[in-house]
Amino acid sequence: MKVALVYDRVNKWGGAERVLLALHKMFPRAPLFTSVYNEETAGWAGIFDIKTSFLQSFPLARRKHELYATFMPLAFESLSFDGYDLVISLSSEASKGIITKPGTCHICYCLTPTRYLWSGYGDYFKNPLLRFLSKPAVSYLKSWDLVASQRPDYYASISKEVAGRVRKYYGRDSIIIYPPVAGIGRNVNSKKEDFYLLVSRPVPYKRIDIAIEVFKNNGKKLKIVGAGLGERFLKGSLPNNIEVLGDVSDEALFDLYQRANALIFPGREDFGLVMAEAQSFGTPVVAFGGGGALEIIEEGRTGEFFNKHDSSSLQATLEMFDKKSYNSEYIKERALRFGPQRFEKEFLNFVENSLSAYSEKI
Repeated sequence: MKVALVYDRVNKWGGAERVLLALHKMFPRAPLFTSVYNEETAGWAGIFDIKTSFLQSFPLARRKHELYATFMPLAFESLSFDGYDLVISLSSEASKGIITKPGTCHICYCLTPTRYLWSGYGDYFKNPLLRFLSKPAVSYLKSWDLVASQRPDYYASISKEVAGRVRKYYGRDSIIIYPPVAGIGRNVNSKKEDFYLLVSRPVPYKRIDIAIEVFKNNGKKLKIVGAGLGERFLKGSLPNNIEVLGDVSDEALFDLYQRANALIFPGREDFGLVMAEAQSFGTPVVAFGGGGALEIIEEGRTGEFFNKHDSSSLQATLEMFDKKSYNSEYIKERALRFGPQRFEKEFLNFVENSLSAYSEKI
């Protein structure tokens, strides 16, 4: 069986990229089709046979793909999948919009319906002038996104939260397959230390600003991990108790997970892989009580929720958290349900069932 993988862009490292590596393990000979590929910022992708769109040769596209948002539909529609039996798109934007011919089954593992067009529109376009100027482009992209959403033959979603959005915005049903979590099954030896950890990309919907405001005021130690455009703005304006570590290796991140008093997760996330990763090391999570956090955290036992997106709500929850104790072994045990073996089994079952249903349809 000839298989191809498709992803929106290959120019960073994060939770979705871990999923790509898991898919590569299952389908090691499958090429990876994408809009742009930046070898400098996506060194992890060297194991793939990568096939890029025409955008690869556009100025700045590898680093500033957002400049070419209106070209993304054509970029993916121009890719050819002739001769493939199965195409798997891992999509949070335009990759689901590829065009396949009869005889090629297309399944989409949906990270989220395009966030800046739907659920996160208000976060990305807060500025009234930007909202006004971008209206024609957003209107076009929304129309195309709705058409593109009907192209996959079958959907799986990374969480109940995302499955609900897929149904709401696209009118499509999907099964739920939680993504694989790194660190499951590792020995945990480090003792907890007096600091909190935040792992994120500095984009608006992650709401890092809430955590920074809280820790500026309470003086507790906060370590921030994650590479991104906003990092250079954060470093110069923070007090000594807040440390921006930037991008770190997996081993360094796993060590931080083990030693942290808790992981802080202030955004409303589609799933929130880092929450499950932290819990796999026995570390509780203090998170906003919405989105994927509701599927990962057992309140009072593996973490706590704050229920308003403001600093006072997070601060109150931290004060409560500091007065409680948590069973690290229980937290690790609960994280086992997100293990890589479980993901592989469920995803291969999804592929098998999709191919069977598709063969009956054509």
